Amino acid sequence: MALKMHGAMSTAALATKLAITGEAARQQLLRLAEEGLVAATAQSRGVGRPSQSWALTPAAQARFPDTHAALTVQLLDIVRSSLGEDALDQIISVREADTKAAYKRVVGEQAGLRGRVAALVRLRSAEGYMAEWREAEDGSLLLVENHCPICAAATACQGFCRAELEVFRSVLGPNTEVRREEHIVSGGRRCSYVIREVAGE
Repeated sequence: MALKMHGAMSTAALATKLAITGEAARQQLLRLAEEGLVAATAQSRGVGRPSQSWALTPAAQARFPDTHAALTVQLLDIVRSSLGEDALDQIISVREADTKAAYKRVVGEQAGLRGRVAALVRLRSAEGYMAEWREAEDGSLLLVENHCPICAAATACQGFCRAELEVFRSVLGPNTEVRREEHIVSGGRRCSYVIREVAGE
């Protein structure tokens, strides 16, 4: 869970994160490595021996919720092949509208951009996205989703990702800029969004 939430880490960093000894962290990592769930890569930091960084393997990633991936992809393929791309776009549009309405009821009650982002993160986490947010040094907000429970569907149809971005922009308000930086479907470890307030026209 720690590696999923925070990405690749050294043994020492993981020990600190879990509040355990370095030896205990090392033993856990070795056990997970034997099971094929984590893998280490060497990272050179100038002079001295390279340090090891541990990350989840694809086998470990598969253990996180996938929202009935195979059935979802099959249904999307059936809709696309039997009814056409327009029908698939309509389904995505309906889902987008429903999600937008549900989110606005919760997010719209919050004062200020930080309050709205925090409410959005709570909603997304409840849906399995393992979401979190923080403020950057430049005052922008970073929304991070460490897991995508609809990854298989989003990979099969990029319209889901487009709709998701539009939902975020809509529910966070008209004077808000939302830019996706990392994208799981494009090979990223997570999806991340830079959010900032912009001056109204």
